This record gives sequence, C-alpha cells and structure tokens, in this order.
Amino acid sequence: MSAGRPIEVLLVEDDQGDILLTREAFEYNKVSNRLHVVNDGEQAMAFLRREEGYQDVPRPDLVLLDLNLPRMDGMEVLREVKADPDLRTIPVVILTTSEAEEDILQGYRLHANAYVSKPVDFEQFIRVVRQIDDFFVTVVKLPHLGKRL
Repeated sequence: MSAGRPIEVLLVEDDQGDILLTREAFEYNKVSNRLHVVNDGEQAMAFLRREEGYQDVPRPDLVLLDLNLPRMDGMEVLREVKADPDLRTIPVVILTTSEAEEDILQGYRLHANAYVSKPVDFEQFIRVVRQIDDFFVTVVKLPHLGKRL
C-alpha cells in the first residue's frame, strides 16, 4: 500500500494450529500488516459488514480464507463477499489444504483473487505467506477505501 501503511488482513480460519502458523509466519517475515482472525464463516461476514460486535474493526484490505469452516463454509463466504457491492473489491485469497480441482474451479468461478494450497511444512508455509504479502502489498495496488462506502 502507498505510504507504507500496514494493510489490514482478515484470516478466516478455524484450525488453531494454522492460525498459530500464520501468526508466526507474519512475525518471522516481519510482516507489519495487522492480522485479524475469525473462526467461522458467520463471524467473517459479521466482521466484514461490521456487525454483531465488530462495529469498530477496520475494513480488511485482504482476506485469507479457508474453505473448511464451521457454520458457513469458505465458498459461501466468498459467494457473499463477491455479491456484496460494499465488499466485492476486497481481494480474497483462498488459503486451504484442499487441492481438489473442483474446489479450485469453484473458487475462481466465485471470483477468488487467488487459490493457494497450504503447505504442511513450516518453512514452506512461511515462504507462501511471504509471497502473498509481497504480491498483495508490494506488487498489487489495493484500493484504500478505509470506511465502507
């Protein structure tokens, strides 16, 4: 982002081990972006819409979305985000263990900005997080919308 502003990243993940790995990868890579975490799809939508206890959260600049979530799965979250005029400009990266071709195709059909398979190896996981950060912070220009329009 311009002027070195840290970006707000929303991680939608229910696996505590993967949450810890992501936090550690951010710290290891000295990623200055702010990581917010919710544990299911309904919480993700409440966070994104700033509802139900999330009224004062910042608008995410990037969403890292797992597919296998309780209460509302990742594809449902993606479908709702990309159908909502207030949210659809937020880039969504599917970050999941699934390598199923059907999931990859469905993710892109629903307008995911990227589909990344989570490596199980910590060093590879760190590399993947760094690459996502480099791409979405250094290479890509993200809209700075601040407050919801």
